[in-house]
Amino acid sequence: MKALVAVKRVIDYNVKIRVKADHSGVETANVKMSMNPFDEIGVEEALRLREAGTVSEVIAVSLGVAQCQETIRTALAMGADRGILVQTDAELQPLAVAKLLKAVILNEKPEIVILGKQAIDDDCNQTGQMLSALLGWPQATFASKIKISDGHAEVTREIDGGLETILIKLPAVITTDLRLNEPRYASLPNIMRARKKPIVTTTPEALGVDVTPRLAVLKVEEPPKRQAGRRVASVEELVDKLKTEARVI
Repeated sequence: MKALVAVKRVIDYNVKIRVKADHSGVETANVKMSMNPFDEIGVEEALRLREAGTVSEVIAVSLGVAQCQETIRTALAMGADRGILVQTDAELQPLAVAKLLKAVILNEKPEIVILGKQAIDDDCNQTGQMLSALLGWPQATFASKIKISDGHAEVTREIDGGLETILIKLPAVITTDLRLNEPRYASLPNIMRARKKPIVTTTPEALGVDVTPRLAVLKVEEPPKRQAGRRVASVEELVDKLKTEARVI
């Protein structure tokens, strides 16, 4: 059984986001980039399935600029077997990503596809659901526990009301939530081995996928700065402030 994991290159979660001067987007030049944390959880889960003997091969796939190879190398250092880069300088929106992943999946024929539930840069939370629809495969989103047996996946999902456990047939698309696992650190020997693991590079054109953006960003602005707190002299003054100045959010 093959497992395919999508890994996205995003601005590192420790970096303070800055909006470009022309308000066309966020600044990415000379900014530390890393693997999307939810995708890192996906890689870890695929590796655990391989260690349990359920999965025989883990394939890491990234889409975007040439530097996405670094993100794939991170997955390979964690333990993934090989990587695929769909290289393009075009802006990739969720539907285009889903179409590209579908093309790769039809070539590789994995039995399980794992994605992060969302990327921390755009927070779209759309790609996994779109990919499932395009493939016609069952989906299990926001997974906090996965158990594979007899051609099925038993998945515990994080929902608004608590937890939900569902049983789906494989092949399937699964998206990861935070409580699924704790990703491992790549050891130095594995980092060295990752340099020798293969990464195949292709393009949207070679896959026959049109990635032309369908949405246009008109303007990006920073959220308003939080106002400083104020001290009040009495409970009566506090109540008065709450009545006159409090806003319902």
